[in-house]
Amino acid sequence: MVNAVGGQALSLGGDVTDDATVQGLIRATLEAYGRLDCAFNNAGIAGYQVDAAGKRTAEWSEAAFDRMIGVNLKGVWLCMKHELLHMAAHGGGAIVNTGSIAGLVGLPTSSAYVAAKHGVLGLTKTAAIEYAADKIRVNAVCPGYIRTKMTEEVMTRRGEALMAMIPFHRMGTPEEIAELVAWLCSDRASYVTGACYNVDGGYMAV
Repeated sequence: MVNAVGGQALSLGGDVTDDATVQGLIRATLEAYGRLDCAFNNAGIAGYQVDAAGKRTAEWSEAAFDRMIGVNLKGVWLCMKHELLHMAAHGGGAIVNTGSIAGLVGLPTSSAYVAAKHGVLGLTKTAAIEYAADKIRVNAVCPGYIRTKMTEEVMTRRGEALMAMIPFHRMGTPEEIAELVAWLCSDRASYVTGACYNVDGGYMAV
């Protein structure tokens, strides 16, 4: 879609839990564009993807827990690490991490996911303080229930109950998250750092 309207988009695949792969992604981006002005760390997995759907804390396997933390927390840290190093050496930039309402409260049957997202928000706030002098802004978005493939499983299990907890009584869309991410990456958010914004239809206000 970007290329179709005259822009230049580059698609790269890789495992964000592997340091060498992440470095390769950053290197390829720099080779294509010459610099890195902003980054959106959005890779993540849900409980059903590690065979933990509907399981309480003690029912998670160690392998499922490790994979969830690996992708949803370590992956964010590895990406941030190399983004921060480049931005600090080249005059600054903006980083946005995908948190979640699960990074703000507990959610039953989502223990490792919740732990990872709490960690993402902690990383976001800490890096924002550490790299302010380098002119790097670091923020997070905290989506609620968004209509994606990732949420299909939970909506099938308990969608009606979840919608009853949201004042808007509907799911959000990826485009509604993208609007906030684009703003946080832009100079219009020049005085915003260390912030974690809910995009949840009012879920956290209840």
